Amino acid sequence: MQVIKCLAAVAWEPNKPLSIETVEVAPPKTHEVRVKIHSTGVCHTDLSTLSGINPDGPGNLFPTILGHEGAGVVESVGEGVTNVMPGDHVIPLWLPHCGTCHMCLSGKTNICEKAFATFLSGMLLDGTSRFTCNGKIIYHYVGTSTFSQYTVLPDISVVKVNPSARLDRVCLIGCGIPTGYGSVLNTAKVVEGSSVAVWGLGTIGLAAVMGARKAKAKRIIGIDINPEKFHIGKKFGCTEFVNPKDHGDRPIQEVLSEMTEGGLDYTFECIGNVQTMASPPRVALESLRKGWGVSTIVGVAQRGLEISFTPFELLVGRRWTGSLFGGLSDEFLLKARDTFVFLLIFQVVGQLS
Repeated sequence: MQVIKCLAAVAWEPNKPLSIETVEVAPPKTHEVRVKIHSTGVCHTDLSTLSGINPDGPGNLFPTILGHEGAGVVESVGEGVTNVMPGDHVIPLWLPHCGTCHMCLSGKTNICEKAFATFLSGMLLDGTSRFTCNGKIIYHYVGTSTFSQYTVLPDISVVKVNPSARLDRVCLIGCGIPTGYGSVLNTAKVVEGSSVAVWGLGTIGLAAVMGARKAKAKRIIGIDINPEKFHIGKKFGCTEFVNPKDHGDRPIQEVLSEMTEGGLDYTFECIGNVQTMASPPRVALESLRKGWGVSTIVGVAQRGLEISFTPFELLVGRRWTGSLFGGLSDEFLLKARDTFVFLLIFQVVGQLS
């Protein structure tokens, strides 16, 4: 196998436009896969990283090749790779499972301590990069770097998908759809007949709405300041909408509490706004019903910001949690790709058409 020269959008430093460069992509090493990227989404986390306000987490190193919501075709594989072969259609995963660390073996989380810690370093699992440009090493972005025509990933970071699924749609499975969908079904475990509110009707918020519909929630309230999103929200499963701008200075938690006769069973913050989460005015938290309401943080807030709340908000029985990649693992996707991935993409494409 040879080094491949291709085009990539390189982020040389924060707050600078991406630069289209010719990069060298080294062959895959043992238990690695080289993928030709066909399509990639642009997640808000990519934009946050580029702007320099990304949270204390992935992608704070430059120069780097961003992108973690891609889909493509396996070009070559290194020694020991058995889960995919050249020609397979795959989705790169930014949060894979090594299957051997304490976190993976616990069965309680999708946060692999080995992969997560390594990818924060901007390198692959062996501590090195496969990208160079003009003689300079380029960092990997959370182990995926899908803003390149070719990328190299660990074999645990790719999931094979049905070749009949459109790659320009299936790429959304790399982040946005599982993040929202899984936060409802896996993290919060929404139950039938419950009331749900989702802040932010972007990709993640709409996927959360779709998850709530799958869980047979009785009321699904979409909350957004852009009324143009309400039409598509209805397609995904919203039963009602609230635009905070329509209520002047009245706190939205009061509006929602009145609408639901005491508060919501579940709330999902899919924006990354700390004031919506649990800092004053704490709308997602305070909109919950006392006794059993659950609020889930799904959106990623910018670095350095903090949240605050009064202990009484939780003392009265509310619960507060977070969800990373919807609590999903590559093992789950592998087991469910025929039912989850294919049918979910079919559903999304139908609703977007």
